[in-house]
Amino acid sequence: MDDTPHILVVDDDTRLRELLRKFLTENGFRVTTSADAAEARQLLTSLEFDLVVLDVMMPGESGFELTSGLREFSVVPILLLTAMGEPEDRIDGLERGADDYLTKPFEPRELLARIRSILRRAAPRADKSEIVLGDHLYDPVRQQLLGPDGLVRLTGAEARLLQVLAANPGHPISREALQRQSRLGGTIRAVDVQVTRLRRKIEPNPKIPRYLQTIRGQGYVLWPD
Repeated sequence: MDDTPHILVVDDDTRLRELLRKFLTENGFRVTTSADAAEARQLLTSLEFDLVVLDVMMPGESGFELTSGLREFSVVPILLLTAMGEPEDRIDGLERGADDYLTKPFEPRELLARIRSILRRAAPRADKSEIVLGDHLYDPVRQQLLGPDGLVRLTGAEARLLQVLAANPGHPISREALQRQSRLGGTIRAVDVQVTRLRRKIEPNPKIPRYLQTIRGQGYVLWPD
């Protein structure tokens, strides 16, 4: 099995796309390229990627819109590339679920450093064992939740929340930390909303949670079997 990180580069600029493919390949990555969001969506449904390098300004669906769409079903890390350097644009991209933001023109070495930093943060923990939650099974490597009837569909927010909780089983995590690590926008109340929704999918009785519990004054904790 090839453990080389696989990167998807999405940019409508043919020259830049090829330069990025060559540069990243020379620095030890597997690289697949795409010219637009539609092609990127097809690739993301058929292949597994460790990171997406995504241009913001593209014809048709923009990088911002694709980021929002991907976060509905995927937690794949996203690095946005854009000629727009205003703080509002950067914040917009991050709030939509991007992991980092780099303004064009950029130094290739900085891009490489940011990619490596994102991949380090996203690397799975050494303990990759599946987590048993009653009649549900969570696979932290594939980031999939399986129930009695098969794969349980999670929204992007639910998937990121479960990923953070499952990485720290038995350890309470504050709502503030959960919001930050799960990249949930809005107020702190957004954490409570997502916890409620996640409980409906993993708990036999969501009103009396067994696995995703509230620890008064500390936050939330995942208690596997």
